[in-house]
Amino acid sequence: MYSLAADIIGYSALILNLYSMYNREEYKLRLLSALANLVYIVYGTMIGAFPIIIGCSIAVVLHAYRLNKLKMKSNDSNT
Repeated sequence: MYSLAADIIGYSALILNLYSMYNREEYKLRLLSALANLVYIVYGTMIGAFPIIIGCSIAVVLHAYRLNKLKMKSNDSNT
């Protein structure tokens, strides 16, 4: 079943993901990539693709972990 809304969300996730790879700063790259994965989860839910939902959920957790580590490291170097 074709859904234009699902396609738009899927392509939005793709654009966010590609843009995240363009960034040189690791914090921005991970933040945008985590956001792209959240959009992919919505897309996967809309089309019923459990591998996308599972894979992107794991990626969001991993990005959140690394973002937290980067933030802690930044705070330690500022004090």
